[in-house]
Amino acid sequence: MAEFDHLTLKRTDDVARVTMHRPETHNAMNPAMASELRTVTADLYEDDSRCIVLTGSDGAFNTGADLSVLSGDASDGRTLRSIASSLHRAIENLSRAPKPVITGINGVAAGGGFGLALAGDIVLLAEDARLEFAYPRVGLTGDAGSTFFLPKLVGLRRAKEIALLDEPISPERAVEMGLATEVASEFDDRLAELAARLADGPTRAHGATKRLFNRSAGRDLSAQMAAETDTIARMTATDDYRRGLDAFFGDEESSFEGE
Repeated sequence: MAEFDHLTLKRTDDVARVTMHRPETHNAMNPAMASELRTVTADLYEDDSRCIVLTGSDGAFNTGADLSVLSGDASDGRTLRSIASSLHRAIENLSRAPKPVITGINGVAAGGGFGLALAGDIVLLAEDARLEFAYPRVGLTGDAGSTFFLPKLVGLRRAKEIALLDEPISPERAVEMGLATEVASEFDDRLAELAARLADGPTRAHGATKRLFNRSAGRDLSAQMAAETDTIARMTATDDYRRGLDAFFGDEESSFEGE
């Protein structure tokens, strides 16, 4: 596993926790951080962890591109392409990972951090977190998957409202609109609890369920149900299926190994 300057990676009981760490910029994204996110998410996609957690340090999640590295003219296109290229690959890795992903929004998530937050399968918000589209403030358009995730989560009309009016979204409002899963008063404890629960689950089934959801928009009902049939049949070859079935008929709690 590579070493990082702007991220920390901690592994505990099948959970891989990635923390973005550029506190002097509220964890804003420069090309180096974006590249590190691409690398670590690619590594975690392939490794034996059973749940990925992504959060930020020092009271912020991620505030998007670090504007201090920009010049304010067309020459910035190359820098933004560099950041977006790496960040987008990281978001694809998280979205397609064959295991659950939790984004823990411990503060502001704005710009690219907004899209990165939405890439989680579970999106947990601290009580003082907030989501901000933010791009119109500097005359830019959305990236980091925001224009993909938003209409699917809240509908096209509400997505345009969020993007064009660009008003901060409170944790409670984010949950109400479907942008987030829940708000936690004891954020760190709840984040650890959710990660442990998912890591103890049937990892291959969780990953296959993600894949079914991710591909559903491009299929009609018949094609989606055919994919469901193939997937559920394949899951019977897993050790976790046998463990779950034994526990069910043995009237005991399932104990999964992720295999």
